[in-house]
Amino acid sequence: MGSAPKAVLEGGPTDLPQRIVPITPPGVELRVQFNGGYERFKVTPRWQDTSQGNLPVYEWVARVE
Repeated sequence: MGSAPKAVLEGGPTDLPQRIVPITPPGVELRVQFNGGYERFKVTPRWQDTSQGNLPVYEWVARVE
């Protein structure tokens, strides 16, 4: 235990280096720094089974500079 909560990222740039990322706090919009800007992801009601457990799915919304 003691590990940070994680989420699965869906959509956005196909070349994002990670699709499973730490989230703090859970349930809040997420911004991922990428190629000089930020990719925004919003929480969905969906969950996905992964090698790291059953994780919430965050869906891509937009890119912001």
